[in-house]
Amino acid sequence: MNESNKPSPSAQEIEIQAAAFRRLLEHLDQRKDVQNIDLMNLAGFCRNCLSKWYMAAADERGQKINYDQARELVYGMPYEQWKAQYQTPASAEQNAQFAAQQQKNDH
Repeated sequence: MNESNKPSPSAQEIEIQAAAFRRLLEHLDQRKDVQNIDLMNLAGFCRNCLSKWYMAAADERGQKINYDQARELVYGMPYEQWKAQYQTPASAEQNAQFAAQQQKNDH
């Protein structure tokens, strides 16, 4: 069933979903040691993906938010600041795993 065929969630379901999303952001904020490449390699999404999904959801509802604003919401600070403070270079192994995942997804 696609998104348009689903019944609209109740107000309570929306509150629960929003609370779960906020908790996910809190968890990611507490785990700054987990790099985006780790998330991509293990789960197929990262903080940047969440930012893009947030931006798309806002756009679908007629609210304009740019990518930098969405990333600041997800990262809890401007992206460039987060990157300078917490991002570490990807290892050769992480890059190889990422490339293998990308190749598998392309097929």
